[in-house]
Amino acid sequence: MDLPVLTIGKFTARVPIVQGGMGVGISLSSLAGHVALNGGIGVISGVEIGFKEPDYLKNKIEANRRALKRHIQEAKRISQNGVIGVNIMVAVNNFEEYVKTAVAAGADIIFSGAGLPLNLPQLTQGTATSPVPIVSSGRTARVICKTWDKRFGILPDAMVLEGPLAGGHLGFSLEDLHDPEVTLENILGDVLREIAPYEEKYGKKIPIIAGGGIDSGEAMGRIIALGATGVQVGTRFVATEECDASDAFKQSYIDAREEDITLIKSPVGMPGRAVMSPFLEKVITHTNDSFKCFANCLKPCDPRTAPYCIADALINAERGNFLRGYAFAGALAYRITRIQSVKEVMEELLGGARTYLENLK
Repeated sequence: MDLPVLTIGKFTARVPIVQGGMGVGISLSSLAGHVALNGGIGVISGVEIGFKEPDYLKNKIEANRRALKRHIQEAKRISQNGVIGVNIMVAVNNFEEYVKTAVAAGADIIFSGAGLPLNLPQLTQGTATSPVPIVSSGRTARVICKTWDKRFGILPDAMVLEGPLAGGHLGFSLEDLHDPEVTLENILGDVLREIAPYEEKYGKKIPIIAGGGIDSGEAMGRIIALGATGVQVGTRFVATEECDASDAFKQSYIDAREEDITLIKSPVGMPGRAVMSPFLEKVITHTNDSFKCFANCLKPCDPRTAPYCIADALINAERGNFLRGYAFAGALAYRITRIQSVKEVMEELLGGARTYLENLK
């Protein structure tokens, strides 16, 4: 079995690796551009992307839109016009405005999860940009296919399936996250079964890009052998020279022990996975300081009841200030022991995947 070709809409990646979108400020133009330069699909996180703009606190929406345009253009330049996507969560305030901005700026793909992107095709129709939903179950995949079929007469150009070992916000209950039967492999089978009737109706395949715990070539090869067309990799790309995060943020992954990777309840109301930090210890023991919401970034977050401002925490983490923030990370982040280049990481993944698939012949 050979590595599959990953084609999403009008765009084909030389290698079937999609770099996961990681905010705030972790996957911007440098990381996305270099992943695309090396044949994958680079993804910019659109979450509060303008936090370094001088007018961010006074004119947040325009600062975010301006930074989003600039990072898309810079990623295209770095990648020598490679495939560049933008991850924009359904849960963010001004979701539609940011999607339109990304499309107008030339984003090739919009990846969207943290909610059901049921109207995403309406924001990309008539353009070359591909709308790609992020799902965490077969049921969600079916709902999206059914809705897009009925409302727009189309299917997704691809789907990203994020499993329970992913970092950041997770589309699972805490009970599911502790259930040994809830695995990326099992969910992939469910998704493939649920989308099959729609693929038959349209006479086309929906590429499934599987992510969450893909930290080695063997893991990549195994999930491809089970029916995925490509993989999404986030955590491995954080500890790279080209990642946009601060050195201190990257070092938090290298220093992390297995017991430091923890599940948390986000102010958004969803479970998340992060590296334990002094700030998180205070949150868990309810000893963190009071706060004022300055970003108003996510729809489900109510500043009146939230234990802290998640935008402030993630911005502080990007800067390496773990007294006031924390780093989201995948379940296997503790396996990272050194800083590499994007090229080295991708070569390791591809080499291991090819070896795994070759051994299946």
